[in-house]
Amino acid sequence: MLDKEEQLLKKRISELAEHCYQRDIRSYTDFLTLNEQTIFHSMKRTLPPVTWLMNGGYETAERKIVCFLPSYEDETADLPISILKAVPASPRFSQDLTHRDYLGAIMNLGIERNCIGDILMNENGCFIFCMEKMAGFLADELKMVRHTPVVCCPVTQAEEVAPNFETVSGSVASPRLDSVVALVFKTSRSKALPYIEGEKVFIDGRLCISPGQQLKGGEIVSVRGLGKFLYTGALNETKKGRLFVSAEKYR
Repeated sequence: MLDKEEQLLKKRISELAEHCYQRDIRSYTDFLTLNEQTIFHSMKRTLPPVTWLMNGGYETAERKIVCFLPSYEDETADLPISILKAVPASPRFSQDLTHRDYLGAIMNLGIERNCIGDILMNENGCFIFCMEKMAGFLADELKMVRHTPVVCCPVTQAEEVAPNFETVSGSVASPRLDSVVALVFKTSRSKALPYIEGEKVFIDGRLCISPGQQLKGGEIVSVRGLGKFLYTGALNETKKGRLFVSAEKYR
């Protein structure tokens, strides 16, 4: 992120936190990228003493908002995030639509990218996480993705929403970041290294540039250009002293 953009983001976050603290009312950001979340984590100790939540609408979301809470709300407060389900109107005649197709169609409606969170693909269509203020417009206006008519409507049952995973397992000398990234994405440690040193790897939304970082079970690793996975941990140790580990790679 450019220095000017970073300073503007820090100023915005500081103003939102101060607004919540001084007026005791809720304030929140739009969806933050992984880089932006790292910036928030770097400055949160300098903010006024208010309770905050970071959430993207589901447990393992990548894009998330930061919500500053007034004194009368706690961490169970509902967040201003809506979930929409978009599916082809006639699946039999639908094109093979991708994440990029749905995102492109949304952007063509004039919606800012930071108003849209994750888009989760499934076998029928996708789930779209968005700022609550945009949900009605998006549901009314998203009618076509590429050349395929689609139907877009709110989802009230959050449990419907779940990412698809592919289980990946294998042996590593240790749960080092570079070793596990290489295993999950079927590459070598030397080829995984440029992603880490190039500031393209995030663990639970925080930038990590240390190849030797030891992963812990339950951490979510995002690698720009490759994908994302949930590291589930070591299953056992092989006779040669290597660890047999497992991860759930997002499809």
